[in-house]
Amino acid sequence: MDDSLIDDEHLSLEDRSLLPSKGFFIPESYREREREEEFEESVSGRSTVMLVDGDADGLGAVVLGRQVHDDLGYSTASPNYLEDALERLAEHVEEGATVYIVDLCPDPDVSLDDLETVVEKAETVRWYDHHQWDDDVREAIEGLGVEVVVGESDEVCSADVTLQQFEEMGHDFDDATRELVAVTRDHDLWIRDDPRSDDIADLSVFLDADDYLDAVSEGPDIDDEYHELLAEKREEKEKLVELAVERADMVEIGDVTVAHTYGRCSQNEVAENLRGEGADAAVVVKPEGGTSLRGSEGFERCHEVARELGGGGHPRAAGCKPDVFDTMLDFARHWTTDGEAARAAVVEAFEEVLDG
Repeated sequence: MDDSLIDDEHLSLEDRSLLPSKGFFIPESYREREREEEFEESVSGRSTVMLVDGDADGLGAVVLGRQVHDDLGYSTASPNYLEDALERLAEHVEEGATVYIVDLCPDPDVSLDDLETVVEKAETVRWYDHHQWDDDVREAIEGLGVEVVVGESDEVCSADVTLQQFEEMGHDFDDATRELVAVTRDHDLWIRDDPRSDDIADLSVFLDADDYLDAVSEGPDIDDEYHELLAEKREEKEKLVELAVERADMVEIGDVTVAHTYGRCSQNEVAENLRGEGADAAVVVKPEGGTSLRGSEGFERCHEVARELGGGGHPRAAGCKPDVFDTMLDFARHWTTDGEAARAAVVEAFEEVLDG
């Protein structure tokens, strides 16, 4: 296939908003080999390992971990592919290693077979998070010997939890590191009192993980080169948000107004715009099939809706991937109908939760 067909540089902004990024079109078998190699390189031979979500919150925990452990290896994982990450961790973690799993919430039906192997091989396994956990899953994980600490999802981020636990172990952190955690919380909980919180959140998307860690290694006050990058990327980001907001439809489900839309965009900004137009809950279906749910004071059950579709998260912020993709033709229809089938599945999930 000609690279120009899927390369952002050769696509109009509107076409870009309808299609997944180039990485989506790389065969999963090839991506799996890449992930396996990267995981092995990051974990093998390390006395301490962190498995984290690849956003600013998860990577903030890596900043902390690097200051506590000289020989820290880390790898990022998506909550939707946690089982795959645990399988790789079970294969590559060293005997007697210390393992941290951070900012990753297990689904109710997650298999714990590989986690059990990790516990058997490692000296210590600690799981730090701040999402809404299923009680039975937590009990099962703790029953394997994992130390689980889950903070209040509306008060702290996972970096907060990690900081607190490291401090209880006797480790001290400088003011810049503490400030980074506070700014991370400001964005992750969608408080947004500190303008730097949007900077670090956007950087964690625009940069790969290693480059992001370099950018914030001395705190949340980033260098000018990163501000220049942000200015360029944000102009494009704002246009993609506008396109998604224009595609939105509103539906009344009981006494809740749900806005649903489609596009490659920043879901938080889209949700904020849709709330401004009267939505209690906002749904953003992405071209690659994932879906983000954002709530408000008028709707705090996003995690329940996401669970109906095999996902999870917070009362006001959650994610899932509707099971509507059986063949590549389903994706073709997805891209040419503005995510019609996935949007219908999410609306149905809202109805199940609100009518139930």
